[in-house]
Amino acid sequence: MTAVRRAVPVLLAALALLLGAGAGQAQAAGYRYWSFWERSGDHWTYATQGPSLARPDDGAVEGFRFSVSADSADASEPRGTADFGTICANTPAKAGTKRVALVLDFGVEADAPSGETPPARRTACARVAPSASAAQALAAVAKPLRYDTNALLCAISGYPRKGCGEQVSTDGSTGSAGPAATERPAASSGGPSLGLPIGAGVVVLLAGAAVWQSRRRRG
Repeated sequence: MTAVRRAVPVLLAALALLLGAGAGQAQAAGYRYWSFWERSGDHWTYATQGPSLARPDDGAVEGFRFSVSADSADASEPRGTADFGTICANTPAKAGTKRVALVLDFGVEADAPSGETPPARRTACARVAPSASAAQALAAVAKPLRYDTNALLCAISGYPRKGCGEQVSTDGSTGSAGPAATERPAASSGGPSLGLPIGAGVVVLLAGAAVWQSRRRRG
């Protein structure tokens, strides 16, 4: 049996493993988590820092949305009214405090954990100290909150009852939680996975080596 023939089963096995890995990646739908948004003008902007670090000004509008998404590029925005004047109409200004309008969107049933139904979307106006963070404003109007040991926001007003940033597959099954050191999954570059191109390159190199070895023996 020549070197080329001996290499064929190995190459096919390597290619099968690479294709299997690619298929596994394709089945991942994303993570189920609370995303944090800031209102800028008439549109939402995905926050660049977590609610525990953000220090909204008086008159700011902050939003939280529960959904399944792979990263910030495809995350779902809070829905409905997001006007400070409307949300805080019944909360007059008070010296020594600031008002922060909050939009709490508990998402849709398709994104809810098994056995749970998302509460109705609601808004609230938090009156807090001038130095308060967005997390403190949230705590003032939406208890109970639940965090994990890495300060990841897991639940608002008790929803969901369990789970925290777990990975969700296209078939609806859940896996282990995502990167716990962050307050949301990292943004994707949007480019294709490098796994298959690199793997294909390895297969080509192996095939080339087998052909060279065969010619060397013949020589």
